[in-house]
Amino acid sequence: MSECIFCKIAKGEIPAEMVYENDQVLAFRDLNPQAPVHILVIPRRHIATLNDLDEGDADLMGRLYLAAKRIAADEGIAESGYRTVINCNAGAGQTVFHVHLHLLGGRPMGWPPG
Repeated sequence: MSECIFCKIAKGEIPAEMVYENDQVLAFRDLNPQAPVHILVIPRRHIATLNDLDEGDADLMGRLYLAAKRIAADEGIAESGYRTVINCNAGAGQTVFHVHLHLLGGRPMGWPPG
């Protein structure tokens, strides 16, 4: 997707504060953080929403969560606790239509979340 901001970040066309990357996944700090630690973990390959996943994407989605686990440890929030969220479509709050996992921590998280 030539207009997708996350695809542009993945290609290095738009700068972002990277905290993790490998050949399939990258993670960067959210520009509008909702917690002291707010990192977005994305697949390099464009997938618009969770509804666009297929069976072949199971490993990739697992890699997003494994990256989140590693980043939480690196950021010092693994033991105190953190939240992971994936929004699907506008009604759930998705504003960038490229699958992304929000990693939030560094403060108490209330429940229910909204």
